[in-house]
Amino acid sequence: MNAVNPLRRAIALVALTLAALPAQAQNTFKIGEINSYKAQPAFLEPYKKGMELAIDEINAAGGVLGKKLELITRDDNANPGDAVRVAEELLSREKIDVLTGTFLSNTGLAVADFAKQKKTFFLAGEPLTDKLTWQGGNAYTFRLRPGTYMQAAMLVPEAVKLKKKRWAVVYPNYEYGQSAAAAFKALLKTAQPDVEFVAEQASPLGKLDAGSVVQALADAKPDAIFNVLFGADLTKFVREGNTRGLFQGREVVSLLTGEPEYLDALKDETPNGWIVTGYPWSSYNTNEHKAFLQAYQAKFKDYPRMGSVVGYVMIKSVAAGVAKAQGVDSEKLRVAFRGLQVATPFGKSPTGQKTISPPWVPLWAAPRTTQAKA
Repeated sequence: MNAVNPLRRAIALVALTLAALPAQAQNTFKIGEINSYKAQPAFLEPYKKGMELAIDEINAAGGVLGKKLELITRDDNANPGDAVRVAEELLSREKIDVLTGTFLSNTGLAVADFAKQKKTFFLAGEPLTDKLTWQGGNAYTFRLRPGTYMQAAMLVPEAVKLKKKRWAVVYPNYEYGQSAAAAFKALLKTAQPDVEFVAEQASPLGKLDAGSVVQALADAKPDAIFNVLFGADLTKFVREGNTRGLFQGREVVSLLTGEPEYLDALKDETPNGWIVTGYPWSSYNTNEHKAFLQAYQAKFKDYPRMGSVVGYVMIKSVAAGVAKAQGVDSEKLRVAFRGLQVATPFGKSPTGQKTISPPWVPLWAAPRTTQAKA
């Protein structure tokens, strides 16, 4: 009898533990997040912090529909195949309620197609290719940031004011870079019919041969350059361009270069006078941004990057969508996200059908930008 009782007590304890698991799961909404954390740490480390801050704020306020938010992240190794595999794992094994994330456009397109096949809601944070919501769009995929066409359209009016005829283009040779370059060329040609594109350099992402690219651009003798490079490629390009005098006497129009995560790496080598999009965090004086900045700095003892804002608004958007849908059913979520308004550090954002934030939310078109404040 004495030998049996401990065994019975152990079995009873296991049974009670297992019975408690579904109850615990019922008290949370699981957000599955896929991203290229190892490949793009400059953007995605602050992005993760932004998500963490939003989760803390929402849960401290009572959660969504009485449930706390739980974040489960996975790395996609910057590979479309791995991204799809991880998405399947999150749905089938982790039993997530909402699928989010991706950084690179090619991985974003792969997960969007997966979402279409599975008929599951997917909120993409950072992939900027227009195909995500245009040619390759589907009813289950929404994107947080405006695409390459919108971003190029912000810069083209400033490019036209330069009155330069001969342009060179340099971009990472994958979906995002190709899409951004094509949009800029088409829009500039429409606005300035006499423009000529005298050089085009497309480099494998993360493998820029800066010397040969800079030399090829210099040999073409352009009046102005449109740049789409970012991250480590941007740093190498700027460094080599400064060394060889590529930017002297030439105008440069550049996507994303004003984002703090990319300026951080450039430091004193940051070029002056470029026309860029970005995030001048120290210049926003709205009450919403002041509150975000104060909370972010109090928690992390650091200033926010663009990734911080995207991660933060990603979670806030999920919370707002789930609340509007009154749950996490994908069919109800895709209806709820149409016209969804989200409170962001830049104010409440009206939305279109497939893009959550308006063009001005994460972007900064600044003629004659100077070195950003750290």
